[in-house]
Amino acid sequence: MADYDDEIRHHNQPSIPKETALQALNTIIKLHFEKTLEKKRAIDHQKKKLQKLFQLFFIFLAIVFFSLSQPSGRLHCRHCWAPILLLSFSHLFFYVSVAQTLRVINNFKYQRHCHKLTLGLATHKLLFIKSRISAGDFLSGGDGGGGEDEVSASAAAWDLDVPYQEPPESYFVKFKRKWALYFGFLILLYTFMISFSVVILCF
Repeated sequence: MADYDDEIRHHNQPSIPKETALQALNTIIKLHFEKTLEKKRAIDHQKKKLQKLFQLFFIFLAIVFFSLSQPSGRLHCRHCWAPILLLSFSHLFFYVSVAQTLRVINNFKYQRHCHKLTLGLATHKLLFIKSRISAGDFLSGGDGGGGEDEVSASAAAWDLDVPYQEPPESYFVKFKRKWALYFGFLILLYTFMISFSVVILCF
């Protein structure tokens, strides 16, 4: 009786057409591949924006540098607060702009990495389920309506499930390192420009 019940459950087991199962994974792969390219284009756009910010900022510093270097300038030591204030505000504005752009870039990089991980998992499962189908492990046969072109739904459930992947916490270390690098660079640049202004105007 138990054997008969097991046979009935096997015949009544729902099945998925093989092409439908493979198409589902191919759709997931295509989606995350397109998302990966989309995030890559967004990252490139933000990097160009960041490069333009640096170019404009260095042009501004070059103008300030040239103006302070003129021997016939009207600024003297008692006026050194003016370039210091100007440089302080300009560095603050530049830091906020760079920080915002870097935040957007890091966000796009994180999303792109998540899509790449999910894409890799989906590709791995597609190759795995193809090999299992070729070996006949997933094929549901018998008189219950299954055939060689169908995949057992219960057997393929895990292989068709592709959850959204996220990187480990260690992935964020390189973001913090980049933040520290930019911040240290701005501090050094700010210190140099302030020292240069004081030396030129007061000595």
